[in-house]
Amino acid sequence: MCRSPLSSLASRIPRGFTLLELLVVMVILGLLAGYVGPKLFAQIGKSEAKVARAQIDALGKALDQYRLDVGRYPSTAQGLAALTQPPPGEPRWAGPYLTRGAPPDPWGRPYGYRAPGEHGDYDLWSNGPDGQSGGDAGLRNW
Repeated sequence: MCRSPLSSLASRIPRGFTLLELLVVMVILGLLAGYVGPKLFAQIGKSEAKVARAQIDALGKALDQYRLDVGRYPSTAQGLAALTQPPPGEPRWAGPYLTRGAPPDPWGRPYGYRAPGEHGDYDLWSNGPDGQSGGDAGLRNW
């Protein structure tokens, strides 16, 4: 039996992937996603905490500059707003100490501020991603 050149060429052309090959690729992709996904999301959480620490540090420097000018830290009632607007009865205020108002923490909530503080001249903190007080020790100034 003689085969035509076209029929032998057609038998060598790949027809597509087998079901087994597709399943192997799906398993490999699933394993990679299971390994890389949690590590990626852990890094996102770490970056938010780093932003909060940097903002607390910047707010602390603005508060220190306020104290140098006025002679004391803003009271708890005055809060962080005293860094952008002069409180009534503060003739030595030389601000604004922040170009914009105090930013919210990376989770969209305001930073906590208390002066005099329980842990120093003032306490400045973020309640972290869960919004509960007493959270991560790195998200506070003490």
